[in-house]
Amino acid sequence: MSEFNISTPEALHGDPFTMIGKEWMLVTAMKEDGSVNTMTASWGGVGILWNKKVAFVFIRPQRYTKEFIDAQEHLTLSFYDESHRKELAYFGKASGRDEDKIEKAGYHTIKENGYAYFSEANTVLKCKKLYAQYLDKECFLEKDLIEKNYPQNDFHMMYVVEIENVLVK
Repeated sequence: MSEFNISTPEALHGDPFTMIGKEWMLVTAMKEDGSVNTMTASWGGVGILWNKKVAFVFIRPQRYTKEFIDAQEHLTLSFYDESHRKELAYFGKASGRDEDKIEKAGYHTIKENGYAYFSEANTVLKCKKLYAQYLDKECFLEKDLIEKNYPQNDFHMMYVVEIENVLVK
Protein backbone atom coordinates (compact mmCIF):
# COMPACT_ATOMS: atom_id res chain seq x y z
CA MET A 1 0.00 0.00 0.00
CA SER A 2 1.31 3.42 -0.95
CA GLU A 3 2.13 6.02 1.68
CA PHE A 4 1.25 8.75 -0.81
CA ASN A 5 -1.93 10.82 -0.93
CA ILE A 6 -3.24 12.35 -4.15
CA SER A 7 -3.08 16.13 -4.10
CA THR A 8 -3.16 19.06 -6.50
CA PRO A 9 -0.35 21.13 -8.01
CA GLU A 10 -1.51 24.10 -5.91
CA ALA A 11 -0.69 22.17 -2.74
CA LEU A 12 3.02 21.70 -3.46
CA HIS A 13 5.02 21.87 -0.23
CA GLY A 14 7.60 24.45 -1.35
CA ASP A 15 8.55 26.96 -3.94
CA PRO A 16 9.81 25.57 -7.26
CA PHE A 17 13.06 27.56 -7.13
CA THR A 18 14.08 25.69 -4.00
CA MET A 19 12.54 22.34 -4.93
CA ILE A 20 14.20 22.16 -8.36
CA GLY A 21 17.24 24.40 -8.17
CA LYS A 22 18.48 23.67 -4.65
CA GLU A 23 16.92 20.39 -3.50
CA TRP A 24 16.99 18.84 -7.00
CA MET A 25 14.57 16.31 -8.44
CA LEU A 26 14.63 12.91 -10.09
CA VAL A 27 13.23 12.61 -13.60
CA THR A 28 12.03 9.03 -14.03
CA ALA A 29 10.46 7.10 -16.89
CA MET A 30 9.54 3.51 -17.58
CA LYS A 31 9.72 1.68 -20.89
CA GLU A 32 6.95 -0.64 -22.05
CA ASP A 33 8.94 -3.67 -20.89
CA GLY A 34 8.85 -2.32 -17.32
CA SER A 35 12.48 -1.22 -17.17
CA VAL A 36 12.99 2.07 -15.33
CA ASN A 37 15.70 4.71 -15.37
CA THR A 38 16.12 7.96 -13.52
CA MET A 39 18.42 10.95 -13.36
CA THR A 40 18.90 13.97 -11.15
CA ALA A 41 17.92 17.33 -12.59
CA SER A 42 18.20 20.86 -11.28
CA TRP A 43 17.00 22.75 -14.34
CA GLY A 44 13.31 23.18 -14.94
CA GLY A 45 10.22 24.87 -13.65
CA VAL A 46 6.47 24.85 -13.28
CA GLY A 47 3.75 27.17 -14.50
CA ILE A 48 0.77 27.57 -16.79
CA LEU A 49 1.00 26.97 -20.53
CA TRP A 50 -1.80 26.22 -23.00
CA ASN A 51 -4.25 26.64 -20.09
CA LYS A 52 -2.68 23.63 -18.37
CA LYS A 53 -0.59 23.21 -15.23
CA VAL A 54 2.79 22.21 -16.59
CA ALA A 55 6.37 21.51 -15.70
CA PHE A 56 9.31 21.81 -18.01
CA VAL A 57 12.53 19.84 -17.77
CA PHE A 58 15.74 19.76 -19.76
CA ILE A 59 17.64 16.58 -20.69
CA ARG A 60 20.94 16.38 -22.56
CA PRO A 61 20.92 14.07 -25.60
CA GLN A 62 23.58 11.72 -24.21
CA ARG A 63 21.64 10.90 -21.03
CA TYR A 64 20.39 7.31 -20.89
CA THR A 65 17.18 8.46 -19.18
CA LYS A 66 16.28 10.36 -22.37
CA GLU A 67 15.70 7.02 -24.15
CA PHE A 68 13.15 6.11 -21.49
CA ILE A 69 11.44 9.50 -21.62
CA ASP A 70 11.20 9.35 -25.41
CA ALA A 71 9.78 5.81 -25.33
CA GLN A 72 6.63 6.63 -23.35
CA GLU A 73 4.07 9.37 -22.94
CA HIS A 74 4.49 9.67 -19.16
CA LEU A 75 7.26 10.56 -16.74
CA THR A 76 7.53 11.55 -13.10
CA LEU A 77 9.35 14.30 -11.28
CA SER A 78 10.05 13.38 -7.68
CA PHE A 79 11.37 15.39 -4.76
CA TYR A 80 13.20 14.38 -1.58
CA ASP A 81 14.31 15.82 1.71
CA GLU A 82 17.93 16.73 2.44
CA SER A 83 18.70 13.27 3.84
CA HIS A 84 18.70 11.98 0.24
CA ARG A 85 21.38 14.39 -1.06
CA LYS A 86 24.02 11.65 -1.42
CA GLU A 87 21.71 9.44 -3.50
CA LEU A 88 20.57 12.35 -5.68
CA ALA A 89 24.21 13.26 -6.39
CA TYR A 90 24.87 9.61 -7.31
CA PHE A 91 21.83 9.46 -9.65
CA GLY A 92 23.22 12.53 -11.40
CA LYS A 93 26.65 10.99 -12.00
CA ALA A 94 26.08 7.26 -12.57
CA SER A 95 24.58 5.90 -15.77
CA GLY A 96 21.91 3.23 -15.90
CA ARG A 97 23.70 1.94 -19.00
CA ASP A 98 26.57 0.78 -16.80
CA GLU A 99 24.86 -0.42 -13.64
CA ASP A 100 21.52 -0.79 -11.88
CA LYS A 101 21.86 2.51 -10.07
CA ILE A 102 18.36 2.36 -8.59
CA GLU A 103 19.13 -0.92 -6.84
CA LYS A 104 22.62 0.23 -5.87
CA ALA A 105 21.16 3.36 -4.23
CA GLY A 106 18.70 1.17 -2.33
CA TYR A 107 15.60 2.90 -3.76
CA HIS A 108 12.27 1.11 -4.11
CA THR A 109 10.42 1.58 -7.39
CA ILE A 110 6.66 1.96 -7.52
CA LYS A 111 5.16 1.21 -10.94
CA GLU A 112 1.58 2.07 -11.78
CA ASN A 113 -0.29 2.75 -15.01
CA GLY A 114 2.81 3.69 -17.02
CA TYR A 115 4.40 5.76 -14.25
CA ALA A 116 7.46 4.89 -12.17
CA TYR A 117 8.65 6.67 -9.04
CA PHE A 118 10.27 5.86 -5.71
CA SER A 119 8.81 5.23 -2.29
CA GLU A 120 11.60 7.38 -0.80
CA ALA A 121 10.18 10.57 -2.38
CA ASN A 122 8.14 13.07 -0.40
CA THR A 123 6.44 14.56 -3.47
CA VAL A 124 5.84 13.12 -6.94
CA LEU A 125 4.49 14.93 -10.01
CA LYS A 126 2.89 12.46 -12.42
CA CYS A 127 3.22 14.04 -15.84
CA LYS A 128 2.16 13.54 -19.46
CA LYS A 129 4.45 14.77 -22.23
CA LEU A 130 2.98 17.59 -24.33
CA TYR A 131 5.94 19.01 -26.25
CA ALA A 132 9.61 18.28 -26.88
CA GLN A 133 12.20 20.33 -28.73
CA TYR A 134 15.96 20.74 -28.68
CA LEU A 135 17.23 24.14 -27.64
CA ASP A 136 18.40 25.97 -30.76
CA LYS A 137 21.79 27.70 -30.77
CA GLU A 138 20.42 30.43 -33.04
CA CYS A 139 17.67 31.33 -30.58
CA PHE A 140 19.98 32.30 -27.71
CA LEU A 141 19.87 36.03 -27.16
CA GLU A 142 22.63 35.95 -24.56
CA LYS A 143 25.36 34.19 -26.54
CA ASP A 144 27.74 33.67 -23.60
CA LEU A 145 25.23 31.13 -22.25
CA ILE A 146 26.23 28.86 -25.14
CA GLU A 147 29.93 29.02 -24.32
CA LYS A 148 29.29 28.57 -20.61
CA ASN A 149 26.74 25.73 -20.78
CA TYR A 150 27.24 24.02 -24.15
CA PRO A 151 30.96 23.85 -25.00
CA GLN A 152 30.26 20.50 -26.74
CA ASN A 153 27.11 21.76 -28.49
CA ASP A 154 25.06 19.11 -26.66
CA PHE A 155 21.94 21.24 -26.36
CA HIS A 156 19.22 20.02 -24.03
CA MET A 157 15.91 18.64 -25.15
CA MET A 158 13.19 20.66 -23.47
CA TYR A 159 10.10 18.72 -22.45
CA VAL A 160 6.89 20.47 -21.50
CA VAL A 161 4.75 18.09 -19.47
CA GLU A 162 1.27 18.39 -18.06
CA ILE A 163 1.07 17.76 -14.32
CA GLU A 164 -1.71 15.21 -14.14
CA ASN A 165 -1.49 14.29 -10.45
CA VAL A 166 0.58 15.21 -7.45
CA LEU A 167 1.39 12.63 -4.78
CA VAL A 168 2.52 13.77 -1.34
CA LYS A 169 3.41 12.06 1.92
